[in-house]
Amino acid sequence: MAQQTAAKAPPTKPVSTGGVFFSFAPWIIFGVVASPSTWEYAALAALIAAIVLSGRDILNGRLRPLDITGIVFFAVLSVLALALGRGQLVWLETYAQVISNGLVAVVALGSLFADPFTAQYARESSPRAVWGSPVFKHINRVLTAVWGAAFALMAVSTWLAVRYPAQDDWFNWVVPIALLVAAVKFTEHYPEAYKARVL
Repeated sequence: MAQQTAAKAPPTKPVSTGGVFFSFAPWIIFGVVASPSTWEYAALAALIAAIVLSGRDILNGRLRPLDITGIVFFAVLSVLALALGRGQLVWLETYAQVISNGLVAVVALGSLFADPFTAQYARESSPRAVWGSPVFKHINRVLTAVWGAAFALMAVSTWLAVRYPAQDDWFNWVVPIALLVAAVKFTEHYPEAYKARVL
């Protein structure tokens, strides 16, 4: 039985944190740079980063939902910044970070109903034979749920920053960074911990 389970288990590192991070990088750039006075520049920087980081994959026909969502979202923001006056964009200036974090959470958690987004990265470093294994599927469902929850909490945190500007540093910086670090650490350690428990 143990041998059968082991045969179904994914390789040592079923998810590359580097690959996942690259997809999140444009969103992180936007979150770091965006503010009521700089969100237009943050959107443009994030758009350029999204195109550069995912360009090769798109040319090779690998369309990851998170990458495509990022390109479309930041392109729309950039167009709105050029087409509309500042008075028409007050709501966007105020809630840009909340919207971006919430959108990532929706995409990540929504992928649980189809193909968990972390599995798209795991398949690049895993033999095809394990893609359908229960262990592989479970690990990627959990990792995707963790990343989705992290960005959902970041959306809440950045919304609290709007409501309580005196605590802006905590809600816009400390909490989001702590959540990202926790998600990265969990992604690095959970797969092996779960496999050890199963085996």
